[in-house]
Amino acid sequence: MSLLFSPLALRDLTLRNRTVIAPMCQYSAQHGLANEWHFVHLGRFALGGFGLVILEATGVLPEARISYGDLGLWDDGQIAPLKRIVDFLHAEGSAAGIQLAHAGRKASTPIAWRNGFDETAQDKLDYAFEAWTPVAPSPIIHTERHPGYTVPREMTVADIAATVQAFAAATSRADQAGFDVVEIHGAHGYLINQFLSPLANKRTDAYGGSRENRMRFGLEVIDAVRAAWPANKPLFIRISATDGVEGGWTVEDSEIFAGEAKARGVDVVHVSSGGFDGASIKPGPLYQVQLARAVRSAGVKTVAVGLISDPADAERILAEGDADLVAFARGALEDPNWAIHAHHILDGAEYDLWPKQARNRIRDKDRVLGLRQ
Repeated sequence: MSLLFSPLALRDLTLRNRTVIAPMCQYSAQHGLANEWHFVHLGRFALGGFGLVILEATGVLPEARISYGDLGLWDDGQIAPLKRIVDFLHAEGSAAGIQLAHAGRKASTPIAWRNGFDETAQDKLDYAFEAWTPVAPSPIIHTERHPGYTVPREMTVADIAATVQAFAAATSRADQAGFDVVEIHGAHGYLINQFLSPLANKRTDAYGGSRENRMRFGLEVIDAVRAAWPANKPLFIRISATDGVEGGWTVEDSEIFAGEAKARGVDVVHVSSGGFDGASIKPGPLYQVQLARAVRSAGVKTVAVGLISDPADAERILAEGDADLVAFARGALEDPNWAIHAHHILDGAEYDLWPKQARNRIRDKDRVLGLRQ
């Protein structure tokens, strides 16, 4: 059995394998509510054999959303449609995770595939359009080089405390929905990352200045979420290991932050990078794997992510100690059965990941064609 398709125990959760669907924003919700698109989009990854499916960045407050089309978990009415998805993922053998998020100054931005805010009056009615002034550690716009961003309002200490509690409340709702994993979104230039980075955080109070102060908000969120999340369920956090901008957050900072996160009950760090305007990071095959290895040196389990497509590469990441899990996003969109196909490549004539409705039919087809024997 390959490492990629061996089980992994995290607290009381045992994943059937080490493959993870990374959160992917769909910009297809109304009022934060999951719908049929989310059900089908996410359900196919369970049918495709993945071990853990993590839902997209889900706003802990209405103003926490990247766009008006994001999922939310600030209201009890948002629990039931998420539970329907969770129940299906469980029925097909996958664990279910949700990424809880606050976009900070990158909130209230256009839907990704639109030409800016080009909604007609009818579109605004049909798609529950909303716009608002975002909040952030400091009143600094994300970028002026690209349209769609707004100068944010600087958060007060009361705002910060309310946001921490919003993360905790959303965590309790995630438990009610039956999720196995909560992942805190601390990456990609969103709110927690904004507090961590000196590029976005110019505060002079207890939440700004020194690295210790800039970590304070993120660690308070971790403490609140861990307290609200059952002790037997694992907690993830996603971070940008480096901003990729001179004078920004560094890998060395991330190693220290990961150690603090682990001490507060984080079980796994999902290691990404970037999120700030002007980043020098150039995406390419396996481009973030060494970041996962560096963060893992802090003694915490990690997820490697970022243009990993070859099953042999995914296996090598685990074998060489770069990470404990391997995540997929765009590659899984292209091939929702990637995990099943990789299992065949790495482990031969194994059909156990195919859904029972397809398993024997695929095996019979392979026998007729002389495949995988």
